[in-house]
Amino acid sequence: MKAMILAAGLGNRMRPLTLYKPKPLLEVGGKPLIVWHIEKLKEIGVTEIVINSAWLADVLIGALGNGSQFGVNILWTREDEGLETAGGIINALPLLGTEPFILVNGDVWTTFDFASLLDVELAQDLAHLVFVKNPPQHLQGDFTLVNGRAYTFEQAQQGEDLTYSGVAVLHPQMFAGLENGKRPLAPLLKQAMLDGRVSAEKMQASWVDVGTPERLTALDLQIRQGMYA
Repeated sequence: MKAMILAAGLGNRMRPLTLYKPKPLLEVGGKPLIVWHIEKLKEIGVTEIVINSAWLADVLIGALGNGSQFGVNILWTREDEGLETAGGIINALPLLGTEPFILVNGDVWTTFDFASLLDVELAQDLAHLVFVKNPPQHLQGDFTLVNGRAYTFEQAQQGEDLTYSGVAVLHPQMFAGLENGKRPLAPLLKQAMLDGRVSAEKMQASWVDVGTPERLTALDLQIRQGMYA
C-alpha cells in the first residue's frame, strides 16, 4: 500500500514561521511535523510515499530527499501554485497507481496508529475517513458519523457530528475523469457520501490541527513534557 502526504500549503496562518520554512518542516518534540508521519508509515511497512510540494519546495525536498534517511522511498510532485487538496492528489495519481492509498495531511499531528488503515476494505466505497471530536476552533464539525458510515449534515439528521482528521484511505476512482487543476477535496467527499460510498471511524487517539503558531508551541511543550508518551 502506498501513502500520500499533503505538504504543498502556503502556511499563511503560521506566518512568520513559514516565511522561510515550509509548514511541514516546523518542529514539535524536536522533530518536523512531516517526519512524525513518515516514521509512523514506515513502522507499519508503508515505504512508498508520495509528497506534493509547492511553497518553498526546494527547502522541503532538500530536507527530506528521497527518504533513504528514514528507510522509505519518497516520490515528489511539484506544483507551480498550490492545487488544493484534490488537485494535488490528481496531479500525483501517476505515482500513486490504481490501488487504494493512505492520505495524510502534513499539518496535523496524532498518536493514531496507522496500522488499522491497512485493514480497511473499501469494496465499493471510494473513501474511508478518520474523524475526530470537534476541536475548539471548529465546533460545528464537517460530517456526520452513523454506524460506521459518513454522511453530510443534510443527509443525516441524527448521528455524531465530527471533524475530518486529515487521515483517510482513498480509492483513485474518486478522481476518475477529473482534469488537472486547482480543486478542493471536500466537494468530492460530499458527493461520494451522497452516493453512499464513504465509510468512517472516530479516532480514539490524540490529534492536533497545528494551524497556528500558538497551537504549535503548545503541542511542542506537551510532547516534551511527556503528555503523549
